[in-house]
Amino acid sequence: MSASPAASGVNLRVECLIPILNVRNLPASIRFYTEVLGFRVDWGDEDGSEMASVSRSDRSILLCGNGQGQAGTWIWIGVDDIAPLFEAYTARGVKVLLEPTNFHWAYEMRIEDPDGHVLRFGSEPREERC
Repeated sequence: MSASPAASGVNLRVECLIPILNVRNLPASIRFYTEVLGFRVDWGDEDGSEMASVSRSDRSILLCGNGQGQAGTWIWIGVDDIAPLFEAYTARGVKVLLEPTNFHWAYEMRIEDPDGHVLRFGSEPREERC
């Protein structure tokens, strides 16, 4: 069991958590996240960059060209409603690993990016039980 901040003597506020995904081809990954998934480039799309930040609704993912991280990382992304995303992403040919499914924790779908990372998009569970 981990110690609480008070018990460890350190009381600080975590400002953010940003996943870092290893990608084989940074420009191709930037195109996938922006043109297909609807993220925007925050920084790092200059020629020769080894890392870039992409975001949606001010929530970032770092893309690292053949450096940090490894293929197959899973990320949870909470959204208002996955239904319109599912429609848009399937129309754009995104590889769907799990179609929208109602679980007790979320209404969730899973897609895979070109580097094998799994993005779990979820919204509030649907009224009907899973």
